[in-house]
Amino acid sequence: MAGAKVAASAELPSGGDFRATAERMKAALLAQAGASPGDILRSVASGFGAKMVPFADAVVTDISCHGKGVNSLLPTVRTVIDVGDLYTKALRIDGQGNLVKFVLSGKCAGGSGRILKVMAKVLHLRVEELGELSLKSKERVEFNTGCAVFAESEAVSRIAEGTAKEDLLAGLHRALAAQVDALALRLGIEKDVAVVGGGARDAGLVKALEEIRGYPLLAPEEPHMTAALGAAIIASESPKA
Repeated sequence: MAGAKVAASAELPSGGDFRATAERMKAALLAQAGASPGDILRSVASGFGAKMVPFADAVVTDISCHGKGVNSLLPTVRTVIDVGDLYTKALRIDGQGNLVKFVLSGKCAGGSGRILKVMAKVLHLRVEELGELSLKSKERVEFNTGCAVFAESEAVSRIAEGTAKEDLLAGLHRALAAQVDALALRLGIEKDVAVVGGGARDAGLVKALEEIRGYPLLAPEEPHMTAALGAAIIASESPKA
């Protein structure tokens, strides 16, 4: 909605009870905005567990929400790559953020952000540390597999051989970036290209993608929140009577 501003924004781990988490999120947002439940005109839920949100007026796919959210922040973008925890998605959008086409990765964690969590555990690091550390690499390791299970085993062996963590991470990012890029190529890439999702917060992964693509990629300031923003935009475009 033209001229609209974000009144409140919050993050909570989903946990095992999506319904309870949604209620806590609602309370946190209302408190931050200085509003009451009666001030809410319309709510849209999206993503995993969206159907468990008791107060949602509508459920919209995260793919559609990403389109609207990215378009509001980066209007020149036509291809969006969402590197999430469970899946990686590539989508094409038009000039209004409407979904044109999309492709979804398989269930293997090797093609999603989940492999970053696996590797962080192996290396005894926080996920947030991986990207910057990988940028310090002087001799990137070449991974022989794109499978998360075998990559974990290979990483353990490499560490035992004395391989530097940053070199291992640079290789991991390159391997993941190659899978992500292959997914985007299946879709058909049209510039500008944006990277969103938790994976977009990893500077090492974004750099690896840019090296493969051969040009800079765009990323919103809070790339993991674009679907939430898109859901709010969709809600604002269809208010209750």
